[in-house]
Amino acid sequence: MKILVIGSGGREHAIVRALNRDPQVKEVHAAPGNAGISQDATLKAVDASAPRDVAALAYDGGYDLVVIGPEAPLAAGVADAVRDAGIPVFGPSQAAAQLEASKAFAKLVMSSAGVPTAEAVHATTPAEAIEALSSFGPPYVVKDDGLAAGKGVVVTEDREAAVAHAVSCLSGGSTVVIEEFLDGPEVSLFVLSDGQNLVPLSPAQDFKRIHNDDAGPNTGGMGAYTPLDWLEGYAETDPAGVTRNFTEIVVDTVARPTIEEMARRGAPFIGVLYCGLAVTSRGVKVVEFNVRFGDPETQAVLERLQTPLGQLLLDAATGQLDADRQLEWSNGYAVDVVIAAENYPESPRKGDVITGVQEAERHTGVSVLHAGTVLDENGELVTAGGRVLAVVGTADTLAQAQARAYAGAQKISWPGAQYRTDIAAKAVAGQISVEPAV
Repeated sequence: MKILVIGSGGREHAIVRALNRDPQVKEVHAAPGNAGISQDATLKAVDASAPRDVAALAYDGGYDLVVIGPEAPLAAGVADAVRDAGIPVFGPSQAAAQLEASKAFAKLVMSSAGVPTAEAVHATTPAEAIEALSSFGPPYVVKDDGLAAGKGVVVTEDREAAVAHAVSCLSGGSTVVIEEFLDGPEVSLFVLSDGQNLVPLSPAQDFKRIHNDDAGPNTGGMGAYTPLDWLEGYAETDPAGVTRNFTEIVVDTVARPTIEEMARRGAPFIGVLYCGLAVTSRGVKVVEFNVRFGDPETQAVLERLQTPLGQLLLDAATGQLDADRQLEWSNGYAVDVVIAAENYPESPRKGDVITGVQEAERHTGVSVLHAGTVLDENGELVTAGGRVLAVVGTADTLAQAQARAYAGAQKISWPGAQYRTDIAAKAVAGQISVEPAV
């Protein structure tokens, strides 16, 4: 296969590297890519959110499969244009991408499908937002209805901050979603879909806020780890007396009903449904849907995947996904730590020279995936975005994988570089637990 990956972030770098491990994949190209991806794939220039341009590139390049990484191209209809050009594409249509592009739409779908989620109010005026905040009470959960690069959500005890975010969303022309707060730890589960059949990947946990102990503003994600040992005992028994584990519960109660509802609406979902979940005292509930691989969870999850990725994504793109297929995973754990630029997430500084990447990758079980990087006119690696690199550590134990990730991160530097030092720390210390549903 000759495959084109659309995007330029850490998620796309992880996808490219995983595709390179597939013996059936002979060439991997990326558009527009970044400095790190250029070492693992041939880069092509394109506006990733321009449907006609991407479709022309895919057609002229004779690709067997196009994999769309970020949400913005999907919301812009890039997958539709590529499909219209007769090329298999892994990524949902513009209509199906509304599951992420509009939180209000996602809530309507979940309501129709009977998917458990937080109660919510869709406010179109400040007065409606304030009334909803009073109704739900603290902690306040305020979400911009549209795409916001993972930074459109505020969860706070501060009522004034909640009102300010709601007003900001509304003044920007968006509606705002006010939700009840869901207790319990959060889990990310990716579920591949060909529009009908489903194959789940390994659950992961990510860390949204910029600082340790979940302090500071939300970001696109500052790190992740997988698998989640503390979910092993989580199970429930359905009315027929069948016991299901966590992943089976999510597939049966969240993913499958959603995929079926999208097909019923005439917008079959082809790609990966990112299920952002809270394991609450009242069972598993959906926090959010995304319509693409999550970043930074993908960097950890794909590091452990041994099933050839190219054929798996092609099967999903062409309606041939085997719902009974058991994926193969390497033993052990993966932890990734995101290193971000100074002033991220507000106004990240760019153009700083990055050092130590090669030294980091000399460590056993350490790999570095690029996100916001470019080569400057002197050929030096410099920062070019908010989240710059993800350092992935793998090992037989979670503690060792965590230690390797941080050993690699400590080798990398540039002025103002920042990263959390508590990724997977509570799991390593055995401080996360959930009560089985039954």
